[in-house]
Amino acid sequence: MDLRNQCPHKLVTAEQAVAKIKTGSRVFIGTGCGEPQRLIHAMVANKALYDILIYQMLSFTLAQYVEDRDFLNRFSLKLFFISRDMRKAAFEGKIDYIPAYLSQIPRMFHSKQIGLDIALIQVTPPDKHGYCSLGVSVDITRAGMSNASVVIAQVNPKMVRTSGDSNVHIDEIDYLVVHDEPLVEYLPDTGRDRRIAERIGHFVSQMIDDGSTLQIGFGSLPGQILQSLINKKDLGVHTQVITDGFLPLLKQKVITCKMKNHLPGRIVGSLCMGSKELYDYVDANPLFYFRSSEYVNDPNVIAGNDKLISISSALEADLTGQVCSDSVGHLFYSGIGDQVDFLRGSAMSKGGFSIIALPSTAQDGQISRIVPFLNEGAGVATTRGDVNYVVTEYGVAALKGKSIYQRVMEMAQIAHPKFREELIEQAKTRHYIFSDQIPPSKDDLLFLEAYKTSHKLRNGKSIELRPIMPSDEFNSRNFFYSLQEKTIFYRYFYKRKIFGHKEVQNELASVDYRQNMTLIGLMVQGGHKTIMAVASYAQEPESNLAEVAFVVGEDFQGLGVASIMMDQLENIARKNGLTGFTAIVLKENNAMQHVFKKRYPNSRIQDNGPEVYFTMMFDGDAKD
Repeated sequence: MDLRNQCPHKLVTAEQAVAKIKTGSRVFIGTGCGEPQRLIHAMVANKALYDILIYQMLSFTLAQYVEDRDFLNRFSLKLFFISRDMRKAAFEGKIDYIPAYLSQIPRMFHSKQIGLDIALIQVTPPDKHGYCSLGVSVDITRAGMSNASVVIAQVNPKMVRTSGDSNVHIDEIDYLVVHDEPLVEYLPDTGRDRRIAERIGHFVSQMIDDGSTLQIGFGSLPGQILQSLINKKDLGVHTQVITDGFLPLLKQKVITCKMKNHLPGRIVGSLCMGSKELYDYVDANPLFYFRSSEYVNDPNVIAGNDKLISISSALEADLTGQVCSDSVGHLFYSGIGDQVDFLRGSAMSKGGFSIIALPSTAQDGQISRIVPFLNEGAGVATTRGDVNYVVTEYGVAALKGKSIYQRVMEMAQIAHPKFREELIEQAKTRHYIFSDQIPPSKDDLLFLEAYKTSHKLRNGKSIELRPIMPSDEFNSRNFFYSLQEKTIFYRYFYKRKIFGHKEVQNELASVDYRQNMTLIGLMVQGGHKTIMAVASYAQEPESNLAEVAFVVGEDFQGLGVASIMMDQLENIARKNGLTGFTAIVLKENNAMQHVFKKRYPNSRIQDNGPEVYFTMMFDGDAKD
């Protein structure tokens, strides 16, 4: 469409357009990489403008002016999110921050809680029907322009065309400024320790099944986490922001959206931030479906996606599960953004859950991001009740449905090893945990990842094997009390009645994951993992042999569980220099004797009245 023929009265220069702004006006500016740079520069250059309130979700161009006293005397910035470029100005009190959930910001415009006089936006040239596209910035831009008295649009041929809520007819625009310029390109910092990001990505990737739908935030860590998913299949996307981190997964057909039940075959997003390569990929690509923030971030809409997994980052998290993501103490650092919207939406999603990912330390390892309590002034962006999983480079803390005691142990386990003992001592002073609680190991236990396995049982169900951790105390206790008296007697050789905190602590204290190892078998029941079997070995003094013992829940006996766990225990024992197992079995325990004889047909067996002694030497290569 030729604008000169269709609506010549709307065509103005940037200077003529911003002259429509009056002293005292409330001005909305489109978001981030979609902001109209030419209009912003013209507005700031107009020295007749005073006492102007500017509302913007994410601001880049104005960062060039926030050190200018004249600018600050004439304009007041109110931002819903603090960009990296605006952080220093925020710390110095030169801009104002409005904490708000992204899903709710458009309502503030619609309800006139935040009144708007002028909207400055950027659009594509109109198509033959007169429709322009908001391109990479739909988010709150749609609501901002719809509720402004005057809409001024920079028409930029370099703006990409997107489908969805992005269509704007020229009849909705009061003034048009044609100006060709490259879009703002914005990539996250790359200075983060890649090794840490890769370890976090390793843990996250284990939690994500093929066919899941993802939400992931902006930043270097989220981008690197995405790269850990390169071997997944048919992932979907429903997220606030589309970034360059998605490109490798898109190009290798990892992201297909075929398995999505809500808007299948479409990547649902609200804005796009990244490089020209990303913009070129998104341009006129029907795979992408851009909707406004009140839709994309609505927890009820989010929940409509089965297996929706939300992955977001944080600045720090305390031992009880409170998360801060928008401030460093009293200093406002970023914003609430979409985190809470997606945490709550994923919690309601069938098969969905949320992950908070963060490195365990900051300032080159000098301070812990897992803290006894949030720093003074830190904002609680996410409450204890909203957090599901927290992931650092040291593992995964599962918090949903857990008590404070359990949360402390889960969080301490994923803290940096040098801070774990201190965190446990702090927790004791606050009476979060027992005064005799044993702290998690100070070792870097990443090597235990190699000891995690999954197996199909004879009944078709799956069992997950992994080393026991201090946070498994309550699960271990529940397992013990689920056992029948006969099963307990076969394991302990007496009618043990009590397996409380003290008893569990004593058993956990002996586990060093090398000479003394305990594996637990887990099965998903009712949406959470429950212990259904335990296998242990303990090295005998001055020997390369270790005594082995098993206990399997009655409902899972006869399914080959003990044999599976025996194979894994042997593999671990071999790696730690052991050459064989010993075992004492009650003579009446025929099932356990059968397991040992079948696995080690050349074992030495000694009959000792009511008990049978087995000596089982390893032979050949370890089993896979």
